[in-house]
Amino acid sequence: MPEDLLPIGRFARLCRLSVKQLRHYDDLGLLRPAHVDPSSGYRYYTRAQTRAALTIGLLRTLDMPLPAIADLLAGDESAREDVLRAERDRIDAQLRRHRAALQGVERLLKEGLERNDIALIAEPERRVAVQRASCAQEEIGRTYGECVARLFATVRDAQGPPIGLFPLDLTPTLDIAAAVETPSCDETLRATPAATIIHSGPYGEISLTYHALFAWIHEHGHTPHGLVRETYLTDPRTTPPEHLVTRITIPV
Repeated sequence: MPEDLLPIGRFARLCRLSVKQLRHYDDLGLLRPAHVDPSSGYRYYTRAQTRAALTIGLLRTLDMPLPAIADLLAGDESAREDVLRAERDRIDAQLRRHRAALQGVERLLKEGLERNDIALIAEPERRVAVQRASCAQEEIGRTYGECVARLFATVRDAQGPPIGLFPLDLTPTLDIAAAVETPSCDETLRATPAATIIHSGPYGEISLTYHALFAWIHEHGHTPHGLVRETYLTDPRTTPPEHLVTRITIPV
């Protein structure tokens, strides 16, 4: 056995890792020992492997998944940059989800789980122009924006704010639409009894308002049906997110 080989315990101390971690990385093929004694099974490493071991330890403290670390170690400089950019984007998305969750909890602390501003109304018939599309749940915002852009590119006599039309059931693929009232179109949103509530604040917190509205509907013996209607009473292009106002209407 070459004299420059380091037993696993000493190598672990040099790299600020545990023996258990090194064995795990070996099992995953992430960091193989330079030599394994065939009779004892003892693992040995070289000093040339310390950079890889220290890099793995560093990236694990940053919560980088082991598969991503394997890709980083195996790639060239360009591939390593791609892995790090992807990891940066993953962490950024995670932070945004956590911020949204924090804001939701803060809103619940302020407003509670119940709302007293829900009303049962007679939603009138509306003549509308409509643009439709299908998308995944995570693409609703972008897809709806595209529908609105197509809608106002063709409608010149719009009356009132845009209305989002969404299915009650959240399936993997959703059929959504953007509508606007206009006297020049024959398509209609039928008159219907409906429960309605006002959501004030960012669209990212609108699920809390939906929760309150659906709870009220079921507690009062109603059954939701048809398409959910979101009427956007403020323009998101000019209104700060915390000042957005959206009326949610669910036919019952």
